[in-house]
Order: sequence, then C-alpha cells, then structure tokens
Amino acid sequence: MGKIRETFRRYLSEKGLKSTQQRDIILDEFLRAGSHLSTEELYLRIRQTHPHIGYATVYRTLKLFSECGIASEHNFGDGQTRYESVTGGEHHDHLICTKCKRIIEFEDPRIETLQDEVARRHDFKIIDHRLELYGLCADCRAS
Repeated sequence: MGKIRETFRRYLSEKGLKSTQQRDIILDEFLRAGSHLSTEELYLRIRQTHPHIGYATVYRTLKLFSECGIASEHNFGDGQTRYESVTGGEHHDHLICTKCKRIIEFEDPRIETLQDEVARRHDFKIIDHRLELYGLCADCRAS
C-alpha cells in the first residue's frame, strides 16, 4: 500500500494538487474495500466513519486514482462507472452476470497466448486490452 500511496502523492505533486487527509482516507478505504466499486458504493462506505467527506470529493478522488494509474475504470453495462485497484500490474478478465450484476475475475494464460498469436499474425502490437464476457452466473441460471 505504501507504493500506491507514494504513486498517488507524486501524481498530486506533479499536478500541483494537495495531498489531503480526505484523499488519504478515500485511498485507504478504496484499497481495503476490494474491487469494482462505484462512486456511490465507496461514498456510502466512507460516510459511515467520515460523514464530513462528501460525494463530490469521493468522485473527484476516484477520477484522480484513475488518471494516475492506481485504479482502472470499467463500465459493465449497469449504468455506473466502477473502479478497481491496479496493483502489481497483474492482468485479469471479467465475467459479468447480466441479471444480478455479479462480477467474476478470472485469468487464463491460454487467452493471453491466443491474443499474442493473433496480434503477431496481423503485425499488431497490443498495448492493453479488456475481455468482458456477459451472461448468467450459476446462481441466476438456477433460479
């Protein structure tokens, strides 16, 4: 968490922005909460212990996390931007249930290998990618 905090502080300094206690609180809760949080979900978590931190502050801070590379933004078709921590550079893909909105992360080296093969065949350099598969989870199919 120290490296992430340092990355964020360095970014704020480069942009001429202040490192504030509110931003630190938001960062700590964001990292503690796990992934795929909407602004509203993070705000509600923070409000429980820090009612003085407003929704707009959480929103702007999440945008800063994304801009400096410690969070990534996702739109999974539920009308909300969701944020997930980008730690250690590990890559994963997502299965998204269209009924209950559950998000399942997965990794499969065969997919990564296939992407590399396709890129080589087309003389294409992949810089980044996202794989999102939409369907129904086991629980929703059973009900």
